Amino acid sequence: MALQETIEQTVTGLGYELVEIERTSGGLLRVTIDMPYLAGTPAEAVQFINAEDCEKVTRQLQFVLEVEGAEYSRLEVSSPGIDRPLRNEKDFDRFVGELIDITLKAPIGVAASAGSTVSATRKKFRGTLEQAEPVGAQPSWQIVWSDEPAVKPGQKVSKKRIPAPLQALGFTLDEIQQARLAPVVDFKGRRPKPVDDTSIKI
Repeated sequence: MALQETIEQTVTGLGYELVEIERTSGGLLRVTIDMPYLAGTPAEAVQFINAEDCEKVTRQLQFVLEVEGAEYSRLEVSSPGIDRPLRNEKDFDRFVGELIDITLKAPIGVAASAGSTVSATRKKFRGTLEQAEPVGAQPSWQIVWSDEPAVKPGQKVSKKRIPAPLQALGFTLDEIQQARLAPVVDFKGRRPKPVDDTSIKI
C-alpha cells in the first residue's frame, strides 16, 4: 500500500482529517491533521487539534508504519497552524469569509486585468475568500481585496480620503497552484477565527 494511502487510512480511521504529508531529504516525515469539517457548524462549536490528538495519531502511525516497513528517521504530527493549506473543494467551502493567500498557476493575463490596476503578470493575491457562480460543472470562488495602503501606527487618516475600490478575482481549483489561510496575527486582541497550532515531534 502506498505511504499516502496508509497514512490517510490511519488518520481518518482515528476520526481526523489528513491535511498534508511532507517528506524531507533528512528523513523527516511530517503529517498535518485537522478535525473533520461539518458544514453548518457554528464557529463557537468548532474543535481544534490539541497535543493529545497529535499524540494519539503519532502512536498509531508509528505502529502502522513499522508494520508497513516505511522508511523515515523522524515522525512529526501537527495541527495545520495559522497558515493552513487549502487543497480541495471542502477546504474552500469551509473557509469562506476568511483572509487567504493564493498563487495561480499562470498570470491572470491582459483580459482579466483590463479596466483595473492589477498587472497582467500577477499571480499572487491576498484577500477575503467568497463563493462565486459555478463555471460549467466546476464550483468556483473569488478572492476580494483592496489595494488601499496599510495605515501605519499613529498615522492619521483624513475623513475626506476616498477609499480604494474593492477588486475581485474569480477562480476554480484547477487554476490554483497554492492556497493557504493568511497568517494574520493581531496582538491587540482582534484577530481572525482562532486556529490552534499544535505539534508532536518524534
